[in-house]
Amino acid sequence: MSSYGRLAPHYDALTKDVPYSELAAFYEEIFRLYGLQPRSVIDLACGTGSMTLELGLRGYDLTAVDRSPDMLSVAMDKVSGLEPRPLLVCQDLEELDLYGTSDAAVCTLDGMNYVPDRSLARVFQRIRLFLNPGGLLVFDVIAPRRLKELDGQVFLDETDDVFCVWRADYSDEEDACVYGMDLFEKSGRLWSRSREEHREYAHPAARLRELLGASGYTDIRFFGDRRTDDPSAEDDRIFCAARKPFQEDCKADG
Repeated sequence: MSSYGRLAPHYDALTKDVPYSELAAFYEEIFRLYGLQPRSVIDLACGTGSMTLELGLRGYDLTAVDRSPDMLSVAMDKVSGLEPRPLLVCQDLEELDLYGTSDAAVCTLDGMNYVPDRSLARVFQRIRLFLNPGGLLVFDVIAPRRLKELDGQVFLDETDDVFCVWRADYSDEEDACVYGMDLFEKSGRLWSRSREEHREYAHPAARLRELLGASGYTDIRFFGDRRTDDPSAEDDRIFCAARKPFQEDCKADG
């Protein structure tokens, strides 16, 4: 079952509470901690381009990547006024194949949770190929504890034009939370129903550190939710940053 298809045109209206400006400011704080002043940034799993827009307004040269053509269609309209205009690429992160390298890459709002453990090393290796020496990867994941707590919960979101109900079920076998989502879209006096399924995998910090190190990254650090200190047991979201070495030994290219 597909994800981010029928949801795409309603995604922004249903997620108005996401603090993209605060997240972008936090990325810049992490850049400064690493002594990095990036000019070019890759926005991974960019969705409808809200972070792409925010970073573009801050002056970065951007490449935005997402596997959903429906989400990218929304993003294309959103960032059309930026100069230079971001390059939008429809690709799965496992098959990332860009036209050049950038100083940094970010992945916002648990995009990495959509990658199963078996594919993470491949994704990290592909991203590293398109970072400049000394470049930085920054991403966040939902804390495994929080994913498990979602099991059995039902959520409702609505606007004047769409009603969205979704249920979370956690699978211990897969270490993943599966969201079954029903969308009811208004068209005149009628409502149409569609369904999507989303699957987010639990990624403990120790496992991320292991895979990032094996994929050739150095100076791997973890942060609390928009804080530059260590994550706490209460954090629902954990941020991670890792650097591509300034000098490569090519041992982890994939």
